Amino acid sequence: MRENVVVIGAVALGPKAACRYKRLNPEARVILLDRGRRISYGGCGIPYYVSGDVSDADELQSTSYHMVRNAPFFRDIKGVEARPRTEALAIDRAGKTVRVKNLDTGVEENLPYDKLVIATGSTPRKLPIAGADTPGVFAVADLDAAVAIRAQLTAGSVGRAVVVGAGFIGLEMAVALADMWGIETTVVEYAPTVLPTVLSPALAAMAQHHMEEKGVGFRLGAQVTRIEGEGKVERVVVKTASGEETIEADLVVMSVGVTPNTALAKAAGLEVSPRGGLVVDEEMRTSDPDIYAGGDCAEIKNLVTGQNFFLPLGSLANRQGRVIGDNLFGLHSRFEGAAGAWCVKLFEQSASGVGLTLEAALRAGFDAVSVLVSQFDRAHFYPDKAFMYLELVAERGTRRVLGVQGVCALGDALVGRIGAVSALMPHKPTTTDLSVLELPYSPPFNSAMDIVNVLGNVGENLLTGRNKSIDPLEFGALFDGPDEDGVFFLDCREQPSAEPLLKAYPGVWHNIPQGQLSKRLDEVPRDRKVVLVCNSGARSYEAFVILAHAGFDNVVNVAGGMSSLQNAGVDPKL
Repeated sequence: MRENVVVIGAVALGPKAACRYKRLNPEARVILLDRGRRISYGGCGIPYYVSGDVSDADELQSTSYHMVRNAPFFRDIKGVEARPRTEALAIDRAGKTVRVKNLDTGVEENLPYDKLVIATGSTPRKLPIAGADTPGVFAVADLDAAVAIRAQLTAGSVGRAVVVGAGFIGLEMAVALADMWGIETTVVEYAPTVLPTVLSPALAAMAQHHMEEKGVGFRLGAQVTRIEGEGKVERVVVKTASGEETIEADLVVMSVGVTPNTALAKAAGLEVSPRGGLVVDEEMRTSDPDIYAGGDCAEIKNLVTGQNFFLPLGSLANRQGRVIGDNLFGLHSRFEGAAGAWCVKLFEQSASGVGLTLEAALRAGFDAVSVLVSQFDRAHFYPDKAFMYLELVAERGTRRVLGVQGVCALGDALVGRIGAVSALMPHKPTTTDLSVLELPYSPPFNSAMDIVNVLGNVGENLLTGRNKSIDPLEFGALFDGPDEDGVFFLDCREQPSAEPLLKAYPGVWHNIPQGQLSKRLDEVPRDRKVVLVCNSGARSYEAFVILAHAGFDNVVNVAGGMSSLQNAGVDPKL
């Protein structure tokens, strides 16, 4: 079947759709357009190229068998006519043509299409501030921008850097600059926490604390007001709660989010949401049945909320590209949406999650609660292990799992757990589903009662009133708060473990080992709030049960225990 298919955009979704359709219909003519010189590259690998982990930019544009995905590759290997440096100027839906311009020669022409794919991606947001165009200010827009950043680094002209934005790319770029290049790096973020839309404040504090230990500085709750310099970046001026501050910088990386590139589609009369993303159905069709779209320029269904949302991830774009390739051929494949699974590596610590944070769940109208647990990522007796911290967000009443996020030093172990939960999310799992979830078991990989099962159990206890907990930040507010004298801090560990804190905080810190608590109830005040602490939260929960059974009604235990407090940097002595 001889058909003309034109694909606008050749980074992630575009090549996947073009090549899938060409394999299904070898007789078709498939043209792949992109404004850039480099096509079909792994944009998510840009921070690792900047860091030097990826030695050459061509590696991000290469196949696993070391062939560069350029125009000759697509022509000879895929049978697709790729045209880099070609801009789509307009779409004539009535005439079914695309007006294009060769950016090198200036020549324009009309390309006919039977089916059209829009994969125009997104553009980094630009702050409307003075000095935003100063040389040395970069946005991680594409591979060419990454090459320019690395050239400046290798020239040895950068000693101090400011990264604006503490999302995925911002933190990855901060790691790249500080770790591999030894650059004094400061991250400026408008929100009060890092990874503010995907990670809870307690887990975000752990990620931030780890990065601070590695030398990265943070200005949170801060706004960049201007960038100064004579011919090049020299200073970044930020506004904080305490006033204006100037940060010296030789390089500025802007990472404050992206906006979908939908101007071309909107001009053609295609439906665009109020948020700016192209509206598509589950077959990735736009409002024109002969035009498909996906990736960073389109919105998809959130499988947790049921509402459309904008989720610019390369992994989703690739999967959507295959669906579009199928449907160009008439197979009626569906992309039903996403729960928003993600992961990021930050020095020796990783963070990952799926679904909603507590804040996002409440904002979406759910009656939600959250609980944090900590446990070794594998059998406690296995020599190589690390504490993993998982936070569950669940709905009251239904006990539906709305989200799970976590941090751990061993990223593969964390991503495996989040991946298992992610696979459940389309089916609206409950805390009970997590409690009985079957996971492969062997001591080198996990515990017989996996942390995901424990998370479900703790969630069940919380939702049924059999447990009340606070997270590390809530503990910190109590410990340092004005009502400190009204709180009884009870360490449930054995005396040698509690001794350093008993000496550091005499009269504030108290110790009754959990195994002795039932016989020493008279030492616990009934007229004060009791905060229970142990290493991981397990013994403090047992202590909670004992006190609740004895009629104590103002008791909470610290979720994640001392380990979570230390990792969140709540108090250096803790």
